[in-house]
Amino acid sequence: FPLRAGKGWLYEGGIRVPMIIKWPGVTRAASLCSEPVISTDFYPTMLEMAGLPLMPSQHRHGASLVPLLKDGKSLGRQEIFWHYPHYNRKGDTPAGAVRAGDYKLIEFYEDNRTELYNLKTDRSETHDLGARMPGKTKELQNTLHRWRRQVGGRMPKPNPDYRN
Repeated sequence: FPLRAGKGWLYEGGIRVPMIIKWPGVTRAASLCSEPVISTDFYPTMLEMAGLPLMPSQHRHGASLVPLLKDGKSLGRQEIFWHYPHYNRKGDTPAGAVRAGDYKLIEFYEDNRTELYNLKTDRSETHDLGARMPGKTKELQNTLHRWRRQVGGRMPKPNPDYRN
C-alpha cells in the first residue's frame, strides 16, 4: 500500500521495489535517486564497478547504473519494458508493460486489453486513462510491440488440448 497489487504483477506493487547500493568512496551516504531502473541493469553495473569490460552481447537490455552512482547523471533511457508471457499462482495473467516517462501501459495478452496510467499523478494505478488518451495508449502499445519484436519476445499460444 499504496501501490497496487504485489509480487508477480505488472502494477507498481509488483515491480517497484526499494533498492540500496553502497559503494564506499563513490556513493554519497544518504543520497537518493528517483530514476527508474530494472534488474537487467545489475550485471553491467557490477562489471563496471569491478573495472571489468562491459559485455553488451550478454546485457544488451540493461544499462550500467554507474553514472547514477558516481555523478547522479540520468541514464537518458526513454523506456523500460517488462514481458511476462506466462501465468503464475498469484492470479495475474500473461502481460507486458512499458514505462515511458510518467506513463505506463500494461497490455494483457489473453484479450489484448490495455490499461494506461500516469504514475506521477496516480501511483496507485486506480485511474485507467486509456479511454481518455487513445493516442498515448496506441503510441505506447506500438512501442511495446516494436520492442517485443526487436528482442524476440515469445508470446503465449493457446493449448490445443485444453478443454473447459
